[in-house]
Amino acid sequence: MISSIRSCVLITMILNSLIIFGCSQENDTENKFLVTNAQVVDGTGTSPRLTSVRIEGERITAVGDLSAEPDETVIDGTGLVLAPGFIDTHSHHDFKLLDMPEALGAVSQGITTVVVGKDGSSQFPLKTFFDTLNTKPVAINVASYVGHNTLRHQVMQEDHKRPATDAEIDTMKQLLRQEMASGALGLSSGLEYDPGIYSEPSEVLALAQESANLGGRYSSHIRSEDRHFWEAIEEIIQLGQATGMPVQISHLKLAMKSSLGQTKRLLDRLNQARDSGIQVTADVYPYIYWQAGMTVLFPERDFTNRATATFALEEIALPDGIILSRFEPNPDYVGKTITEIAAMRGMDPITTYMDLIAEVQRIQQATGTSVDESIIARSMDPEDVAKLMAWSHTNICSDGSLAGGHPRGFGTFTRILRRYVREEQHLSMEDAVHKMSGLAAEHMGISDRGVIRVGAFADLVLFDAERVSDHATFENPHLPSTGIEKVWVNGTLVYTDGKPTGDYPGQVIHRGVTP
Repeated sequence: MISSIRSCVLITMILNSLIIFGCSQENDTENKFLVTNAQVVDGTGTSPRLTSVRIEGERITAVGDLSAEPDETVIDGTGLVLAPGFIDTHSHHDFKLLDMPEALGAVSQGITTVVVGKDGSSQFPLKTFFDTLNTKPVAINVASYVGHNTLRHQVMQEDHKRPATDAEIDTMKQLLRQEMASGALGLSSGLEYDPGIYSEPSEVLALAQESANLGGRYSSHIRSEDRHFWEAIEEIIQLGQATGMPVQISHLKLAMKSSLGQTKRLLDRLNQARDSGIQVTADVYPYIYWQAGMTVLFPERDFTNRATATFALEEIALPDGIILSRFEPNPDYVGKTITEIAAMRGMDPITTYMDLIAEVQRIQQATGTSVDESIIARSMDPEDVAKLMAWSHTNICSDGSLAGGHPRGFGTFTRILRRYVREEQHLSMEDAVHKMSGLAAEHMGISDRGVIRVGAFADLVLFDAERVSDHATFENPHLPSTGIEKVWVNGTLVYTDGKPTGDYPGQVIHRGVTP
C-alpha cells in the first residue's frame, strides 16, 4: 500500500507494505485541472484512446468523457499523448540531485520517478538521505535499493579482496535490515565492481535471502556481462529460485563478440526460468555503449597482464570505441578514444590502456584516495538491443545521471519514443509506454504509479508523438529532448515550455518494514 504524508508522522505498516513519505498538498483545489482531447496511453499496455483526465491534488480523480468544472484549469491535449510519468528503474540521477533539484536531465525526457541505489552502491545510511529529501524536496520521486557493495565496504573497509567471514556476513545482514527498515525496496548488487567482485555467491545469496525475508527484491549488475556471461545469468536465476523473490537483471546486454546475436539463446533460458516459477525480469537502455570504470575489463584485477588487456580490447570493446568520459590525472584526454590517446602518446592502444590504469593506481596508492575515471565503450549490437527490449519482461531504464558523460542520462526515454517507436517501429506506442511506466512500477513493487487510472498518483507526461526526440550525444550529453510538452509530479507541474518550473513536489518512495 502506498500513501503520502508531509509531516514527520511515521505510519507503521505491516511487513511487505509500501509507504511513501513526502509532501501532500494542503489545499487540493490549488492543483485541480483537466487534460482534455489527449490520446491517453494509460501504462497498462492497452491501446491509446481519446479521452480526458481530471487531477485533484496529488491524484487522478476521473478518466473519461468529462466536462470542465468552474474551478478547474483546462489543458487542451489535442494532437498530444498523455502517458504516466516514466519510471527509471536503474538510475544514477541521485548523483548531484540535491545540487540540481530541478532534475532537468530526468524531467526533460518525461521521467517522474527514479530508482537509485543500483549496481551495488547506495547512499548510506538511507535514512539520512531520505530525511534530506523530505526536508529539501526535489522535482522527482525517489526510491532506493540498498547496495551490497555499500554494505561490504561498511563492514570490510579496505580488507575486502577476499570472501567475507560468517561474522562479517551477519554484520552485513544487520545493516541490510537497518536499511530495509528505512525504506529500501530491496538489495542490489554490482558483482563486476569492487568490492562485490570478491564475494562468493553464497554471501550474495545470504543477503538476498534476508531481503526476501523482509519482503524485498533483488536487482543485479550480474557478475559478468562478457567473458562469464552465461554463468552469471545462471547465478541470478539460481538466486531467484532459492529465495523465491523477484530478481531483476540490470541493463541486460550481450557485450562480447562471441555473444553477439545470441538473443534467442538468452531469452529462451530466461523464459524457461520463468516457466519454472522463477520471477526473473530485466531492464535495458537503448544504446550500444556502456559506461564503467576502466578496471571492469580486468575481472581478475590483473592490470599488468597484457593477455587480459589484449582480449578486452579485441573481443569486448575495440580501442576506437572506448571513450574516456572522466580522467582526473589528465582532463585533456576526456572525450578522446583510446586510439586517439595512443596516437598522442606514441604507443599502441593496449599499452596505452594498461598505462592509464597504472597511472590511476599509482596516484591512489600514493594519496590513499580514489581517482575519478570512467570510460564509455561500444560493445553491443543494435539488433540485440532491440530484441532484448522487446522481451515481454523487459522494462526501460537509463542507467544515467544528471551530470554524466553518457547521453543516456538525458536521452533514454525520448530515444525510445523517437527511434524504437516512431522511426524503426520495434515497439508500439502502448508497449513502449508500458515498459517505461506500468511494467517498470510492477518490477520495482511500486503501486499507484506508472498508470493512468482513478486513485493513482498524478505523475504524468504530455508529449508530441510526431516530434518527441532525444538530442543528447557523446559530444554534448546534456542536451534536453524536444517534444515533451508538460510533466507533472504528484499533480504539480515541474516542466513546461522546455524548462523546469522550479516546483519541487517529489516524494520519497519507501518500503515500510516493521522493525
